[in-house]
Parts: sequence; C-alpha cells; structure tokens
Amino acid sequence: MATSAGGSRAVTGAPSSLRLPGIVLGVGLGGFVDGILLHQLLQWHHMLSSTNHDRIGVKYYNPNTVSGLEMNTLWDGIFHAVCWIAVLTGLAILYSRVTHDRRTVWASRVLWGWILAGWGLFNLVEGLVDHQALGIHHVHGGPYQAWWDAGFLVLGALLLIGGYLLQRSGRLLDPTGARGSARPAGPTR
Repeated sequence: MATSAGGSRAVTGAPSSLRLPGIVLGVGLGGFVDGILLHQLLQWHHMLSSTNHDRIGVKYYNPNTVSGLEMNTLWDGIFHAVCWIAVLTGLAILYSRVTHDRRTVWASRVLWGWILAGWGLFNLVEGLVDHQALGIHHVHGGPYQAWWDAGFLVLGALLLIGGYLLQRSGRLLDPTGARGSARPAGPTR
C-alpha cells in the first residue's frame, strides 16, 4: 500500500477479489432462473426431456407420462440442488472475504457485474454442454429448437459481456475495511 501526501492509503491491488464469489453466485442464481422459469413455470423442458434424440444414449423418459415426468422431476431436483450448493458456496466465499462494510459491497457494481457474468457463464456452459454436445434437452423443443438454443447462447454471451462491463464501471473496494481503499475501477478485480 502506498501513502499519499494527505496520509490516506490507496489500494495497489484487490486484496480480496469479488470475482470468484460473484461468478459462483451468478452460476447458481442463473441456474435457478433457468430451472424455475423454463423447467417449472413455462414447462418448456426438463433435464432429460430430449433424451430420445440425445447424443449419449441416455434412456428416454417421456415428460408427458407420469413415470417420465417423475424421472425428469428427480433430475430437475438434482439440478436445483447443485444450484443451491453453488449459491451457498458463493455466499460463503463472499462472507469469508468481506469483513467490513458489507452493505457497500452488496450495493457495488463490481459484485453485481460478476454475478451477471456468472449467470452468462452458466448459460454458455449449460447451452453448449446440455443443448449442443449432449443434446439431453433444448430450451424449447420443436421445429425452432435450434433458434431457441442459439438465443440462449446469445443471452449468455450478452450477460457475460454486460456483467464484465458493469463490474469495470464500479469502484474497487477493499472489503477488509482498510481506510481510504475505495478507488476508481482498475484492471484488477
């Protein structure tokens, strides 16, 4: 840390980055949005709803039958459990790194930018792995499923880019509470 002529200390780097907890929170929250909106409310797909056309040979569980819906709901629940663990992990990492002025950190563009970036990362990975590589489900099956899948990937890219830009526009904070540590955003997070 350097001391200016006025005696306040400036942060030369991010002593505790918000990047990791923000991204992990974003992955979990993005998964919850996907699961709640697309799996449950709109019922466009479930975890195994396209395994009759998948690329890995998973048994097909028709979501339009009771037994098929039961198996798809089980896998949706496993998916939600993983999202829940991601959110808890992100919160634990954030809590361990933020020891001072937590309200400021929760209101910071840096944290929310990384959360949006994490959501975008979730969309990109889930879209590329589950929709494209494995083919176990699609955003919205049917004649236009390729367009829905592409839109999901575009949304993921926009969230990732937008989140990155948002965190860059924020002020880098020292969440451990060093005096005079707030400064305009710099290259490290």
